[in-house]
Amino acid sequence: MPDTLILIFLIGIFAAAATYFIPAGTFESQDVSFIVDGAEKTRTVIDPASFSYATDENGELVYNTVGFFASGGGIGLMNFPFEGLVSGSKWGSAIGVIMFMLIIGGSFGVVIRTGTIDNGILHLINRTKGSEALFIPVLFLLFSLGGAVFGMGEEAVAFAIIIAPLMVRLGYDSITTVMVTYVATQIGFATSWMNPFSVAIAQGIAGIPVLSGMTFRMVMWACFTVVGIGFTMLYASRIKANPESSFTFATDKHFRKQEQDDQPVAKWSFADTLVMLTVAGTTGWVIYGVVVHAWYIPEIASQFFTMGFIVAIIGAIFRLNGMSLNDAADAFKEGAGMMLAPALLVGCAKGVLLILGGGSGSEASVLNSILNSAGSFISGLPDVMAAWLMFVFQSVFNFFVTSGSGQAALTMPLLSPLADIAGVTRQVAVLAFQLGDGFTNIIVPTSASLMATLGVCRIDWGVWVKFCGRFIGLLFVLASVVVIAAHLMGFA
Repeated sequence: MPDTLILIFLIGIFAAAATYFIPAGTFESQDVSFIVDGAEKTRTVIDPASFSYATDENGELVYNTVGFFASGGGIGLMNFPFEGLVSGSKWGSAIGVIMFMLIIGGSFGVVIRTGTIDNGILHLINRTKGSEALFIPVLFLLFSLGGAVFGMGEEAVAFAIIIAPLMVRLGYDSITTVMVTYVATQIGFATSWMNPFSVAIAQGIAGIPVLSGMTFRMVMWACFTVVGIGFTMLYASRIKANPESSFTFATDKHFRKQEQDDQPVAKWSFADTLVMLTVAGTTGWVIYGVVVHAWYIPEIASQFFTMGFIVAIIGAIFRLNGMSLNDAADAFKEGAGMMLAPALLVGCAKGVLLILGGGSGSEASVLNSILNSAGSFISGLPDVMAAWLMFVFQSVFNFFVTSGSGQAALTMPLLSPLADIAGVTRQVAVLAFQLGDGFTNIIVPTSASLMATLGVCRIDWGVWVKFCGRFIGLLFVLASVVVIAAHLMGFA
């Protein structure tokens, strides 16, 4: 399997070629208002009836062709890695996510340098022998709940750093870590009844009561979470019986080497307790901030940096693992350095989207033309087929716009009226959106959170595709059944 960077570059070539065959199109924007938690919110979305192809002064269609190279800050095939890396803002992909990765990588590098995590893992294993299998369902459930309640996703990267060594020492592998952290959050995200970043926005744009249909979605969340836990436990039991059957057996040697190099379990000290309390307190504080104050990347990164700063002081004062302040600084740099490879992938994946014109409906782009063509095709189909193809379209479109709120703003204004024409309820249209948006985050290389989680677990994207292909297929079939069943039930 080619390296992930090679795969992304090949996708970039394909995207650049598409700009020569698909003319650029544009939508006009409009503001829609909706109520969330008793407060009125306004969001700018596209007007689905306003689509038009861009034309020049002679009335000819405009093709935003992408060449081999572009100057003046433009986008070209050889420009897309750099342009992707520096795109966006501190609030999101790519530069915000990349800096977030570097900060949390450095902060947890300090925590790991104290030796407290390794010491705690060994103590935990010694005290829970015979009941290790409980970790998988409990962790999966908690992360799925986090994805459902407050849209947990990027936060999984930080937890994967801690959980990966634990999973390997319990006899599993790093793939199991990704399943119980990031994948679990996306199961919850896709089936949520209250996610403020997807369901609430999509329902508001679609003009239906925000957070309506909760009972149906709660049952759906529970069922998909059970499916995810069952799949993960079956896989983990197979790896436990034969570790060499793991796709990541070779790359997990980093975590196994840590185990081999460990000395006998050290006595748990007061300083170790302080470090763990700092990590746990930061985690709880971040969750509180996300839920109550809508914290996002800048605030979360700052809290984790504060965690690393406090742990560095504790480690230096109590000389944990012989640690000094200089050692803490070195550990921070090493931890951040570990994130450089996945950070490059995040930036390059973003660059592919820039080739297609980005995610703005008001600027002429190939992406807008693709969106309009798909919507026109869906509107002329029988109602059951239209409902299912809405789900398929959202799944495919998520490759280009992985942001839940961004995808909702682009697609829901178009698909909501199309649903009326096709005889599909708008509630089903929202359901198709959330399932298509969430589940494909598990596999698309344009998902910054996925690539970051794979990076900290040392898993190449090609290897991940080999593993999760069957799981994605299972989710696709089940989600298709849910969408069609919801339509036949008249879910409104």
